[in-house]
Parts: sequence; C-alpha cells; structure tokens
Amino acid sequence: MHVNRRTFLFLSAAFAAGCAAPGGPNFSSARHEKIISAGPAAQYLADGVYARYRDLGFFLVRRGAKLFALSSICTHRRCKLDAEPDKTFYCPCHGSTFDADGKVTESPARRDLPVFEISTDAEGNLLVKISAS
Repeated sequence: MHVNRRTFLFLSAAFAAGCAAPGGPNFSSARHEKIISAGPAAQYLADGVYARYRDLGFFLVRRGAKLFALSSICTHRRCKLDAEPDKTFYCPCHGSTFDADGKVTESPARRDLPVFEISTDAEGNLLVKISAS
C-alpha cells in the first residue's frame, strides 16, 4: 500500500491526538517518574532539611511528626536550589526564595515547589516518587 504525504500527515495527527486524549495511550508518564530509596526512614528523625538527595531532585524535610519531600529544582528556570540554615530555600541563578514548606517568598519564581509522594517499603526504607514535571 502506498501512502501519500497527505495521508501520512493525517494519520500522524490522528495518532498524536489519540495519545493525548484522556484514556488514550500515555507512553511518557513512566519515563517522567522515578522512585528513589532514601535509605532507612529512621535516619530522618531529627527536625531539619536533609539535602543529600539535592542532586537527584529533592530535599527531605522533617518538622515534628511531619516528614515530606520537596523538589530541589527551582520552578522559575529549573536551577538547583540551596538549602539555607534557616530551613528556607534559595535559587542561586535568579534569586527566588521559598519558605520551609516550599511556598514562593521572593520572585521571579511564581509557582511553589512540588511536594513528592513518600512511602516506606517492608524493610523500613523511605521511598520518594519524584516526577520531572
């Protein structure tokens, strides 16, 4: 069967629309999520910001009984953030700042930091599901 250019373009557009449609194929979502083991959850009992996974895309933050994972990537231009001694976050690229909960306190960033899902496995290891959104 010979497919001319017009038919090829039509079929390509139809395929792309089907992939983007709700309930349609979604080939990219699995590639944009990773689950990273952050070791035993017992390592994160003290209040503070744990920056050892900064280069992998997240900080772990413990405040009282609450433990959560915040993106270590600025929502402005995707630069790696620095954790400050006062438990806030600073972007060295353009000066955006975020509070201890990841809320923007100084622009140019306009979006808060994403909070990533965390869980523990059967051995008590902390698992962080990060997404490149």
